[in-house]
Amino acid sequence: MDKRLGAQLYTVRNLMKTPEDFCDTMKKISEIGYKTVQLSGIDNSIITLDVVKKGVEEANLEVICAQNFKPNEFPNDIDMIIDYYKALNCNIAGVGGGNNEMRDNMEGLKAYINQYNTIARKLKDNGITFTYHNHAFEFYKLDGKYIMDYLIEETDPDAFGFVLDAYWLSFAGIDPTEHIEKLGKRCKIIHLKDMMVLPAQNKVEMCEVMEGNLNWDKIIAACEKAGVVAAMVEQDTCVNGKPLESLKISYKNLAKKGFC
Repeated sequence: MDKRLGAQLYTVRNLMKTPEDFCDTMKKISEIGYKTVQLSGIDNSIITLDVVKKGVEEANLEVICAQNFKPNEFPNDIDMIIDYYKALNCNIAGVGGGNNEMRDNMEGLKAYINQYNTIARKLKDNGITFTYHNHAFEFYKLDGKYIMDYLIEETDPDAFGFVLDAYWLSFAGIDPTEHIEKLGKRCKIIHLKDMMVLPAQNKVEMCEVMEGNLNWDKIIAACEKAGVVAAMVEQDTCVNGKPLESLKISYKNLAKKGFC
């Protein structure tokens, strides 16, 4: 696995509203120590391809993976998306989850799988791997089987990969280590965020890596064994309300373990 730890930019989505803010945020991420990023959480009409290239190049960052296009854009604008990825020298594409129709409906799920099998194969023909990013709903059962199992079993293993999220797997009651091992080389990217208990509310919340209860030694070892391409630190929400500070805490914790 690439030891150049990455930052999932959805974490800092509120700090990338203008071209100037995007470039400034890329520099701050680089200053923390991150070497790579996953593109996400931007408005493509404002943070254009030229802005992205300028921001990452000036900050000496590499775009390993990008999930900045909506699911409906892939079938409608696939050629444009391919050109976009090639311009960034990025060979891992993806979507951040499925559509509403596939969440609790077998017909909708089958339609989604058929559509994205075709998309994934076209991307593969252009040197790009498609990936699907899980949350928790993929572990709802349809006809006695997890949605995730249909996605694994009925998609092209040579073209359709996965971005696994350690937090959301745990939230759904799934052991991240076992699921990484199950997917093997189809797991291209791992999202690292931890889960802490809020005792007063008796609930769980996202937190910085190694500040919560997930077993990172086992998770990271499983990633390395499976041949995961890269790890991206992500927090959908930050307990401290400071996403850059959260990225810094996670980076320092992982660095202490010799991960980056």
